Amino acid sequence: MVSLEAKPTNPALNGLLERVQSGGALLPDTPENLLEVVGILKSYGIVLGAYWRNLTYIADHQFLVLFPFFKYFNGDVTTQKLLRHWWHDRINYEFAEYCMKAMFWHGGGGLDAYLDTPEFEQNAKAAIQAKVKSNPLMSGLNGLMPNFLVEQVRQLCFYSGLGQFWEVMSDMFLKLSDRYDQGEIRSIADVVEHVKQGLVNAAAKPITYTVEIKGKSYDIIPKSAGLTFLVDTALPYVEAVFLRSFPFFGTVSYNAQANQISPEQGDFNYGALFADPLPVGGAGIPPTLLMQDMRHFIPDYLHRFYQQKGRGEDDLRVKICVSFQKSMFCVTTATVFGLMPHPLDTTNPAEQEANRAHIMAWLKRLEDSRLLWIQTA
Repeated sequence: MVSLEAKPTNPALNGLLERVQSGGALLPDTPENLLEVVGILKSYGIVLGAYWRNLTYIADHQFLVLFPFFKYFNGDVTTQKLLRHWWHDRINYEFAEYCMKAMFWHGGGGLDAYLDTPEFEQNAKAAIQAKVKSNPLMSGLNGLMPNFLVEQVRQLCFYSGLGQFWEVMSDMFLKLSDRYDQGEIRSIADVVEHVKQGLVNAAAKPITYTVEIKGKSYDIIPKSAGLTFLVDTALPYVEAVFLRSFPFFGTVSYNAQANQISPEQGDFNYGALFADPLPVGGAGIPPTLLMQDMRHFIPDYLHRFYQQKGRGEDDLRVKICVSFQKSMFCVTTATVFGLMPHPLDTTNPAEQEANRAHIMAWLKRLEDSRLLWIQTA
């Protein structure tokens, strides 16, 4: 247990520890930071709206379609949309799948645990049998490799779970922007409180997944599984996407013999809070897709702010990435507060010590992230 008098080993974390203990955020509270965070979260909320709808469409309407050529069209395939798709004049849904695969690979939480239960396997196989019943090719494939389609259903569960998580977050971020426009959000602390309250309000929201096959519904994740928003999707998302993620091809070698990436998933630190904004815009860098999507929806006041800073439009994606990281440190602060073992304003010394240890654990986890850099960015 950490003593109340104990100090972080890194002196740079001292101020952050005291600030968070007193109710402040990981991001400094300045007018510029507030403008950037709210503005970018408005854009992000719009993009997430497109992402969650597509993930849900894939989960519900592309169930065990092994070659889903038109999965990004949400059921509306037209020549005009096809040409725009080829010209890349569209939302980059690939980034949503990138985040889904990070969650799927890293696992964690109740959703991941449920997908290894006999109950899930029974539900999945019932839906698979209904799907392949009148398809000799699929039926033969299932007979040859009975675990293959079950694994595809596992992945579809993450499509659905991430879609349900992002649906809540999209609405939360858009409401934050509305409150800012109405003068209700006046500080970074207000942003953190808004996000924390949104997470708390949605904490017990059930996570379920049902598909319809030939007019009959099949529960893949029934409500009785007891999966909920906060514990089973939100926290695994923070772990997989904010913290761990994957090394980006072309920037980090995958030479296992040279130990150029850690063999331990828990040691990965390639997530959104660790990523260097400078490669954004380069081919093969997944966040480039997100920044490209968000640049279409940034509010006018944030666009003017970017034009007046540095290189103006020339490094717009890098500026968006920096603002996005700032906003995600606000979301992380809300998570830290939401998981605090005791009320932040407790006067009980033992509870204060437990809170301090909780905060320090997060600061140590984020020590090599962009956390210290954004203090002066």
